[in-house]
Amino acid sequence: MTVTEPSTASGRTRRARPIGTVLTAVGVMLVAANLRPVVVSVAPLIDEIRADTGFSSTTAGLLTTLPVLFFGLSAPVAPRLAARFGIERTIFGALLLLIVGTLMRLVPGTALLFAGSAVVGAAIGMCNVVLPALIKRDFAHRSGLMTGLYSMTLSGGAAVAAGVTVPLDNALGNNWRLTIAAWVILAVVTAVIWTPQITRRSEETVAATGTLRRNTIAWAITVFMGAQSLVFYTFTAWLPAYLTNDGYSAAAAGTILAVGQVVALLASLIVPIIAGRFADQRVITLIVVALCGIGLAGLLLTDHVTVLWTILVMFGPGASISLALLFMVLRSSSAEQTGQVSGMAQSVGYILAAFGPIVVGALHDSTGSWNIAMSVLAIPILAQAASTLIAARDVKMDRKQPVANAGSAG
Repeated sequence: MTVTEPSTASGRTRRARPIGTVLTAVGVMLVAANLRPVVVSVAPLIDEIRADTGFSSTTAGLLTTLPVLFFGLSAPVAPRLAARFGIERTIFGALLLLIVGTLMRLVPGTALLFAGSAVVGAAIGMCNVVLPALIKRDFAHRSGLMTGLYSMTLSGGAAVAAGVTVPLDNALGNNWRLTIAAWVILAVVTAVIWTPQITRRSEETVAATGTLRRNTIAWAITVFMGAQSLVFYTFTAWLPAYLTNDGYSAAAAGTILAVGQVVALLASLIVPIIAGRFADQRVITLIVVALCGIGLAGLLLTDHVTVLWTILVMFGPGASISLALLFMVLRSSSAEQTGQVSGMAQSVGYILAAFGPIVVGALHDSTGSWNIAMSVLAIPILAQAASTLIAARDVKMDRKQPVANAGSAG
């Protein structure tokens, strides 16, 4: 449990004692480790799931789309829960919900498979929103480092899931339900370790998102968040199928995806630490987006050095998720405002991103070409580059300032 001093009348962030800060940081990273494996682990098994259930590419895409959609649908609810129960208790409740949703997918039947995917997404979505506010509140002076560690753990969980899913499935007798449900063990362990945090009720809460809906900076962060999420979830959902169509085995495709995830992990740690040293992050962010675009072009236009192109594509969203979270912290003036932009960006952004796997799956079904289907990812990459010009500027969101002057704030 983090031990803090009372907040001041001026509302300044309270300073946490060193031991409490370390324990909170460890807890945050443990929670983060749970926020991607239950989603990413589906992609390497998509062909097995289709063969067992008879799903089309579009229907199978829903298994990766539903969680992302509910990331966004649950985002507006998270600030209200945090305001009522506190950030720590909201996270604990989300962990319990994650456990329930993961176990639901273990039960035979299509209905519970999709319902469990939705519950899992809702649980993750709540954590997605409130964790940046916690970082702003307790780690305001180490925002770059803590954002990097948090994002690294997100990417690390995804990388581990991509790499071990197929071997784990083989070890479990190709029982894909049991394989994707095995991640419940990590969630249970994390819930137990997080339990001491629920005795803490912070006075500083997360507010609703309404006051930022006309703020251009908040919208730029939202577009940036949505674009990188669309690229990440669509690319990781269909890359194994893309590669197996080119003659790679399922295990080899999973390994290539895992290599890309490892690079994304390193990018998510290093890039925000570097970016956090600068007041303006536009140059470094545009470099990140450009590398992602180059990787996508290389993958679609040549059959050579597939691993390199995959690495470049994954470097983009790996670094960008950290940058999006960093923008939420740096562009805001308080933990309350961080929670506001976090809720807004992740609600709109993830709902937008949820359509990626569906669109790409439908395009593949209608054209029979993975190249045509995957080429649509160029659109969000261009949108992300455009949003960078505002989201990465050295400005602050000022709730009292008109939208027309938002770019000159702070």
